Amino acid sequence: MRFGLMIRGQYSQGDDMRVRLQEDLDAAKRAEALGYDLVAKGSHYASHPFQYIQQIPYLCQVALLAPKLRLVPGVVLLPLHSPLHVAEELASLDVMCGGKLIFGAGIGYREVEFKAFGTTQKQSARRFEECLEAVKRLWSEEFVTMKASYFELDNANCTTLPIQKPMPPIWIGANADAGIRRAARVADAWFINPHNKINTIADQMEIYKRALDDCGRPFPAELPMLREVFVAPTRAEAIRLAQPYLEAKYKAYRDWGQDKVMPAGDHFGLDFEDLMNDRFLFGSPAEVTEQILLLRRRFGINTLVLGVHWAGMPASLALEQMQMIAEDVFPAVRSA
Repeated sequence: MRFGLMIRGQYSQGDDMRVRLQEDLDAAKRAEALGYDLVAKGSHYASHPFQYIQQIPYLCQVALLAPKLRLVPGVVLLPLHSPLHVAEELASLDVMCGGKLIFGAGIGYREVEFKAFGTTQKQSARRFEECLEAVKRLWSEEFVTMKASYFELDNANCTTLPIQKPMPPIWIGANADAGIRRAARVADAWFINPHNKINTIADQMEIYKRALDDCGRPFPAELPMLREVFVAPTRAEAIRLAQPYLEAKYKAYRDWGQDKVMPAGDHFGLDFEDLMNDRFLFGSPAEVTEQILLLRRRFGINTLVLGVHWAGMPASLALEQMQMIAEDVFPAVRSA
């Protein structure tokens, strides 16, 4: 069982981002020291009410400061970007981290982002698949000629190639059933999101398995999942400490419209008790250990990426969580 750390880097307006960036870099260094396997960093644009350091600049610094960690841009919003830009940026990052990059890709859902990059949500699925196909070809072919709906490669080449051959592993983050089928068809793994309830994921796992069978592809050797986690001496104390930060975070996500792209019946318009149940991993170390083991037994999860730091939370509290989980949960999960 591998464990990773999600650095969202979402901070309140008015925060000094030089200080917050240093805290996020310190968290990555601490993760390496505590035996975490990877650090992931998300990406959003026009992310009001949060400030946000973008994923590639952050992960480039992590590559230098915590060289043992695998790095996951989780996820790159492919419909917004040129494939040549994505291919060269990520190949450069794979070189910088010594061949430990995981290519996390996603489709996005925010109209403000689509419009700012000159596209629409309606075009996003086609653009995603075109971009991903082009990136794969740029990493595996000497020269690429390809005419797509929004770009043209005319005997183009990728200036820097990844160290990993033929390319870094590809994880597709997806909330909706169509995205999960796409992950089965064109990626190495479905990067299971932190938002959907466990019962929803159970239904979607069957969709994923059927799609793999339809494509003649095996179940992935590494199946990653992202979850919000908080450990305290008791479950009640974990809820009390985490609620102010997670409640504000998911209110912002509801305002962004994230739950509009989730399966029917799963949404964020709930009071906190209903929001957290069957969604977040809260409790004592023993309780969270059992919750993680249940995910492993039920779904085959063998890489769990932990969200432990949310906007407004002191960095010291997040570091305490990282250490408590590493010392009290990791060994218990692995020994079981």
